[in-house]
Amino acid sequence: MQAIEILERLVGFPSVVGTPNTEIVAWIRHYLQSHGVVVTELPGPEGDRSNLFATIGPKETPGYILSGHMDVVPAAEGGWTSDPFRLRAEADRFYGRGATDMKGFLAAVLAAVPAFAAMPLRRPIHLAFSYDEEAGCRGAPHMIARLPELCATPLGAIIGEPSGMRAIRAHKGKAAARLTVRGRAGHSSRPDQGLNAIHAITSVLVYASAEADRLTSGPFEDVFEPPYSSLQVGTLKGGQAVNIIPDICEAEFEARAISGVDPATLLAPLRASAETLSQRGFQVEWRELSAYPALSLAADAPLAALLGELTGIEPLAAVSYGTEAGLFQRAGIDAIICGPGDIGRAHKPDEFIRAGELLACQAMVEALGRRCA
Repeated sequence: MQAIEILERLVGFPSVVGTPNTEIVAWIRHYLQSHGVVVTELPGPEGDRSNLFATIGPKETPGYILSGHMDVVPAAEGGWTSDPFRLRAEADRFYGRGATDMKGFLAAVLAAVPAFAAMPLRRPIHLAFSYDEEAGCRGAPHMIARLPELCATPLGAIIGEPSGMRAIRAHKGKAAARLTVRGRAGHSSRPDQGLNAIHAITSVLVYASAEADRLTSGPFEDVFEPPYSSLQVGTLKGGQAVNIIPDICEAEFEARAISGVDPATLLAPLRASAETLSQRGFQVEWRELSAYPALSLAADAPLAALLGELTGIEPLAAVSYGTEAGLFQRAGIDAIICGPGDIGRAHKPDEFIRAGELLACQAMVEALGRRCA
């Protein structure tokens, strides 16, 4: 099957983040097995979704991982000019949810599988396809934890997020959390008889704003834009009516950290501030939503040199968005980003990828296979 035909199949599965992915997993597994590939399905703790790991070549020898996620963001926003879960061709563009982020990469890799299978690989090519990346990389950690039993320690991992087929060596880490404050409802004319959850959470919001301002003073890492870690309040929900004392309020916080900074530590002061509200009679719940570490691959790393040779383009130092690459690096596996398409098209109506981009990606991964043969 050609990459475009495979992409059509993949886009047809509405594998929206946070939902079961049984159908897309079954199709990919069957496709790989039809080419004689050894496939391991790795169910996650949710029970209704899985990661997939496959090996072509000698698994006991160090090789390379081609990593991508099978989930996509929802497509409920307005502006789509066709069914987002049915690939539409127009000239050299192919439209559909996930076409760029990142089923295009999966399609190019799967299209290369017959070529891999025909190569006398001395080093293996591994395919690592994850779930719920769009919810903060929830699936990949379960798969990475299983790698020691699945293969020899890989020489590197290529994460195929859309990068215009230019390799990228670094990105920031991220952590997100939800704070829920519960007070006591009542009539607004008797504030002395209630506990206003919105008033209470305001102190944490003010503190978060001050922390965000403080981070602009450094430390700095010039490869990023902005060159410092950041923090924000992303959502705020609370209250029923203006004459009811609000008994519940929720806020969600996000931190993005430069290399060497654990993003969870940026949220820790906010959690400490929130927990002091319990001394005033409020119930406080802090829930971590997601977290992944930063990626920082040295410019002279063998993996960076390899991708420069395979693509013919000098790797880019860093990008602002995050990926699963940092998780592989934390596990002791060098990682780099390189995939087809433009991140600027992702998470938007009429997301698309160009035919030439798919072919360029397939050519790159097949060239990697020849290096391993």
